[in-house]
Amino acid sequence: MDDLSRFIVGLPKAELHIHIEGSLEPEMMLALAGRNGVTLPYADVEAVRAAYRFGDLQDFLDLYYRGMSVLRQEQDFYELAMAYLRRAVADNVRHAEIFFDPQGHTGRGIAFKTVIDGLWRALGDAREEFGITASLILCFLRHLDEASAERTLDEALPWRDRIVAVGLDSSENGHPPSKFQRVFARARGLGLRAVAHAGEEGPADYVRQALDLLKVDRIDHGNRSLDDPELVARLAREKMPLTVCPLSNLRLCVVTDMAQHPLKRMLAAGLRATVNSDDPAYFGGYITDNFVAAQKALGLGRNEIVTLARNGFSAAFCDEATKLRHLAVLDDYCLPRR
Repeated sequence: MDDLSRFIVGLPKAELHIHIEGSLEPEMMLALAGRNGVTLPYADVEAVRAAYRFGDLQDFLDLYYRGMSVLRQEQDFYELAMAYLRRAVADNVRHAEIFFDPQGHTGRGIAFKTVIDGLWRALGDAREEFGITASLILCFLRHLDEASAERTLDEALPWRDRIVAVGLDSSENGHPPSKFQRVFARARGLGLRAVAHAGEEGPADYVRQALDLLKVDRIDHGNRSLDDPELVARLAREKMPLTVCPLSNLRLCVVTDMAQHPLKRMLAAGLRATVNSDDPAYFGGYITDNFVAAQKALGLGRNEIVTLARNGFSAAFCDEATKLRHLAVLDDYCLPRR
C-alpha cells in the first residue's frame, strides 16, 4: 500500500449516500433467507456473487429487490444496519446518513414500524459502542406513483423525529423529479431536508428539476450535470453538494472506465463533490475502496482527497456542533506529523 492509500484508510470520513438495503452482503442474505424461510434462486454465496453482473441500473435493481425480500423482522433490519455501521467505523466513517426504502418493504407486507425500529435501534447502539453519528433518510421509489409516496410519508409521521430527510431513488429514466413535486413540498413543510438521485442515468435536466421543483439540499450522483455548462456554473455558485459514487458508476456502466470518471473534473469546476459507496455489497467496495479506486484511476492528490472528505462533513445534515467536531478531527488528522 502506498503512502496516499494509507492516508485514505485513516482519513476521517462522512458517508452521505449509502442505501442500507444495498449493504446486504451475500452471506447475510443467505443466512436471513434460511432464518425466515425465504427461497432464493442461489445455491451458495458464490452463486449470489456470480449474479452481480449488471448491464445497467435496472439489472441491478431487479437483483436488489429480490435480495431485500429476506428482510422480514425488526431484528433483520437491526443486524443489517449494525453490520454496515461496523464496517463504516472500520473505514473511519465518523458520520453516516443512511437511505432506506420503506416501500420496498411495506409493499410486501412488512410494517413501517418493523423497519424503522430495527434501523433506529442499530443507530443508537452504534453511537454508544463506536461513537459514530448517523441519521436516516426516507427514500421514495420513483418507479411508483406519487400517491404511493404520499402514503409512505403518512406512515412515517409517527416517527418524524427519527428521519432527517426524504430522498428519491430507484429507476431514473422515465421518472423525472417533477413527478414528485407535491410530496417533496409537503415533506419540506414538515421540516425535513430533501435530496434526490438525479443525473446518474437520467439527463442533466433531471438535476435542474431536482433543484427547481423538489428544492433539494443535495444532489445524489449528478454525473450528467457536466453535460450542461450553465448547470455546472449554477451548482458551483450555489455550492450544491453532489454525493458521487465512483465504483457504483463503474459497475452500472455509467462510466466504462474509472479513468473516465468525472470526479476530478467536478472538483476542477468548483463543484462540491463527495465520495460515497451507494450499494457497497453489490458494487464491490465500501467508502475507502471508492476513495482509493478514484485516487488511483484519476491521479487525485492529497489536497483533492482532503477536499472530498471536508465536503462530506460540510454537506452533512447534522447540527453545527457535531459538524464542527467532526471537521476538527479531520483537520487534526491532516496536520503534518513530525
